[in-house]
Order: sequence, then C-alpha cells, then structure tokens
Amino acid sequence: MSIEANGARSERDLRLRALKHLMAPGGSPDKRLDAAAALRVLHELASSPSTAGAALTLLHELQVHQVELDLQDEELHRSRSELEAALARQVQLYDFAPVGYLTVDRTTALRELNLTAAGMLGSERDQLLGRTLNAFLEPRSALALHAMLDRLSEGAPKEVRTLQLVATHGGPRDVLTSATRDPNGQHFLVTLVLAAEDEASTSD
Repeated sequence: MSIEANGARSERDLRLRALKHLMAPGGSPDKRLDAAAALRVLHELASSPSTAGAALTLLHELQVHQVELDLQDEELHRSRSELEAALARQVQLYDFAPVGYLTVDRTTALRELNLTAAGMLGSERDQLLGRTLNAFLEPRSALALHAMLDRLSEGAPKEVRTLQLVATHGGPRDVLTSATRDPNGQHFLVTLVLAAEDEASTSD
C-alpha cells in the first residue's frame, strides 16, 4: 500500500475518532464534548504535517460547538428565569386573591389552601394542612359539603351552595361555596366567598 494511501487512511481514522467526540452516542450534537479526549485527537492530528489541516478544521468545529453550547446555556437560563418569575406571579395571585381557594380530599382534609382561606378559617396555613374542612363548618353544612363531594364523584361538573362557617366570635358566617373535581387527581377544588355582610364585618 502506498504512503499516500496510508496517510489518507490514517487521517480518515483520526477524523472518525474526532467526530465521535463531537457527536453524542446517538448522533446528536447536543451533549457536551469529552474535552480531554478531543484535545488528544487534536494533538495527534496537529503532530503530523499531513493531518495539520484536519486539526485546524476540528479546532474550528470545537469552537463553533462550544459557542452553540454557550448560547443554549444562556437560553436555558433566560427561560428558567422567565418561568420562575411567572410562577412567582401566579403564587402571588393565588395567595392574595379575595377568594378562599382550597384543595380537599374525599374526607375534606385540607391538602392546599391560600392565605385568604387560612384567614377565613382563623389559623395559620401550616397549622391547617391535614385538618378537615368539616371541622370549621356548622354540622348541617358539613353534611351538605359531603353531599356536594358525593355528587361530584358521581360525575356532576360543579356544585354550588351556601355553607356556614363556625365563627370564633359571634354567629356563623355564610360562605358561598363552589366545588369541582381536581383534573390532576382524586381531590376537589373548593372556593369560599364570604357573604357581603360577613365580608363587610370582617373588613371592619
């Protein structure tokens, strides 16, 4: 075999080895390079006059690939920042809405609630999680809430009814209560809106 043929095959072999480090195992260029291995290939290519040109080409590809990775990294950071900001806005809207939002299970145990709902129930949010909403309702309203959840479990799209919250001071407070099934699980989404007179007395 001629020297030229051997040189061409050697260059081709080195080129294939270099490309393996430029590409992910599945042929995708999205994964980061093995820097040490890529540098070894560059050194082998650059050490021979016959492959020095290939070394420069590979170096250029490495530089381009690094720029692409840096741009992708910047885009990921920007997207993450935007998502975090959007999430923070949604949390603010949820927690400080003028309506009480709650997530309850079949036993009416509180799984999630916003700060407005915690204020209606008269306790800190962390202390309310796990307690049942029934415990804060008049007995007849507790039965009515269970009936609402029963109908939702049977396929009703939405239930709305005025229930009475047990008040720590004064008489019971009327709350317009609506409930739907949680589309993400076996729980129920409940909203509480104070009747106008109760809301006025609370603000006073």
